[in-house]
Amino acid sequence: MAIISNTVGYMDGDVLLEAFFAFDDSFTGRRPAVLINHSWVGRDDFVGEKAKKLAALGYVGFAVDVYGKGILGADAEENAKLMQPFMDDRQMLAKRVQAALYAVKLLPWVDDSKVAAIGFCFGGLCSLDLARTGADLKGVVSFHGLLGAPANTQNNVIKAKVLALHGHDDPMVPIEQVLAFEQEMTRSGVDWQLHAFGNTMHAFTNPVANNPDFGMVYQPDADKRSWLMMENFLTEIFA
Repeated sequence: MAIISNTVGYMDGDVLLEAFFAFDDSFTGRRPAVLINHSWVGRDDFVGEKAKKLAALGYVGFAVDVYGKGILGADAEENAKLMQPFMDDRQMLAKRVQAALYAVKLLPWVDDSKVAAIGFCFGGLCSLDLARTGADLKGVVSFHGLLGAPANTQNNVIKAKVLALHGHDDPMVPIEQVLAFEQEMTRSGVDWQLHAFGNTMHAFTNPVANNPDFGMVYQPDADKRSWLMMENFLTEIFA
């Protein structure tokens, strides 16, 4: 087994974006692809490593770039400034993640009829919003993602199956938002699941998260359990 990885440029309008992708070259033929949407930091090594882990499972892992080539936040203040325009304009965000979906389907190793999206924190929202556009996806997974719906997608048909992995004590996703999300998914007729991990805050998959005052704390059990749930979900949707 040899994991091959590289970067690929793609465009959203006049904005140059750069994804990181990985695949196992011991597999032959085309295979499913999994988009990986990054946190508010930008396309960093965290999502790059997830791409390699997904490659080892037999997929093409494609770490999406939402902000633009080489753009990463250095601290919470910068991260917030990078993320906020997309939170304010969810239509712009949807267009940006749709560009990634188009780009991954062009890769020669990808079975373009079998694509899923996962995401972490802000990236969870990105993955859910891509599904909300009615994109042709098999499924999406949100890891400690923001769950609030945009205002412009209520009448869209969501084709993807949805798995939301949520920390029960996440202060960024209050119970009202969780209930609204469940109602939204049910109203839309979606095949959806939401798993809440007890005694778990935001960013529970990130080993460097250690800021309880901000509500961001790594939780190793939730990290391991959520990844296994994602693996089972991908096996199901790509069968």
